[in-house]
Amino acid sequence: MRTGPFAVVGAAVLWGTAGTAGLLVSADSVALAAARLIIGGAALALAAGAGLRRVLRPGLLLGAVAVAAYQLCFFAAVGRTGVAIGTVVAIGSGPVFTGLLSWILHGRRPTGRWTVATTAAICGCAALIAGGGAQAGAQVVAGVLLALLGGLLYAFYAVTAARAIDQGHESNAVMGLMFGGAALLMLPVLALSGVGWLAEPRALLAVLYLGLGTTALSYFLYGRGLRTTPVATAATLALAEPAVAALLGLVVLGERLAPVSIAGLVLLGLSLVAVAVPERELESQP
Repeated sequence: MRTGPFAVVGAAVLWGTAGTAGLLVSADSVALAAARLIIGGAALALAAGAGLRRVLRPGLLLGAVAVAAYQLCFFAAVGRTGVAIGTVVAIGSGPVFTGLLSWILHGRRPTGRWTVATTAAICGCAALIAGGGAQAGAQVVAGVLLALLGGLLYAFYAVTAARAIDQGHESNAVMGLMFGGAALLMLPVLALSGVGWLAEPRALLAVLYLGLGTTALSYFLYGRGLRTTPVATAATLALAEPAVAALLGLVVLGERLAPVSIAGLVLLGLSLVAVAVPERELESQP
């Protein structure tokens, strides 16, 4: 039972490497997202096997659409903002949107503490935009908006998957259906975007890593983690992703953050941790 949180952290660490690996490929972000999801989704669907038919339902199919849309938003955002900011906003906003979706879909009204923390998170995002500088202002704003949309999509399919697993469905089948369905949706996208760039060995290796490592393996671990880890706790543990992404962006890619952006990252991280604390306390009550 104690291995659940470690599985979620392992998934988050793999996710954190996706932005850096994606930027090392000279390909359109749409084509890259499509190729990654097709490879990863196919692997997850094959691992699920016959279990896919047992979990076939409209909610998970809608989750598959959200998975496909998230990939497009994520890579488009990272291309405009850089790895550190794009990943922190996209994944860091996930717990906030999870709280909103829990309220809208399940009638769980947010606490006062949640409201304060959400306000602080919005201020953190504003600081990230302000730190982007005047010359790239419009590009950074567009990237942050795409990242926020990605965060909403991520929260939706995470809540959808967690609910299905809580209802007793096999985690491998749940992930296989959502990501396998998303892979099918991305096939025409990849065909229209072109696959000539995959002839480059470096690009092919990067896409294989993105598909098998940061998608198939990571979501296999994430599904296993959700079996024993409450979704609120998992959302907090997933904040390891932006930490890894920020470190890689600064060290590997040589990205630089303005002081205002650094302050925004810190404020956003602290506020999102605060969002999860009341939920964890409620879950621990008898």
